Amino acid sequence: MEYNFRFAAVLRYWDEIVEGVVLTLQLSATTMVIGLAIGLGVAALSTSSYRWLRLPARSYVELIRNTPLLVQLFIVFFGLPSLGLRLNANDAAMIALSINLGAYGAEIIRAGIESIRRSQIEAGRALGLTALQTFRHVVLFQALKAIYPALASQFVLLMLATSIVSAIGASELFHQAAFIESRTFRSFETYTLITISYLGLTLGFRLLFSAIYWLVFVRRPAR
Repeated sequence: MEYNFRFAAVLRYWDEIVEGVVLTLQLSATTMVIGLAIGLGVAALSTSSYRWLRLPARSYVELIRNTPLLVQLFIVFFGLPSLGLRLNANDAAMIALSINLGAYGAEIIRAGIESIRRSQIEAGRALGLTALQTFRHVVLFQALKAIYPALASQFVLLMLATSIVSAIGASELFHQAAFIESRTFRSFETYTLITISYLGLTLGFRLLFSAIYWLVFVRRPAR
């Protein structure tokens, strides 16, 4: 059976593809910032010496890491309205992805924090630094340098995971692909171009994260 490839029919919707890429980038960037903030906070609580702080942090991490992202997304979008909180698809996607990234990021950051030798923390406290100052000036930079590759990979996985939010109608690249396919009925051509788009985004993110690592951790000016 012969198949006539007609990429021209799909390329007529180039504006929709570009719009999907832009929306995916916006969603990914926003979620990365919020998720990283959540991860830092939860990691700090997870390594606290107080059990009443560790327990809720660990419970949050275990709950999120052991349930599917799609279920979490549906709870935020379809479940919260039952409690009187209605969100549009894009906001629900951002919240669900941020919560998910926060849990995975917290575990990565916690591993980095626990890799720092106890003697360095004790030295910081001996110099008169508070616990927060010790965490900020002694622990955080070294921990982030150790976990940066794993954290960058998690960010890339998050960008790819944005495709799942099309299940609730959030506007992003995969949602635009479904729209184009419904208009052209050229499934192979549509999803081939979308695959190339995701590949380009992934490589772009990896280059960006490599540049950030070099600037922040390799070419860091001496103090």
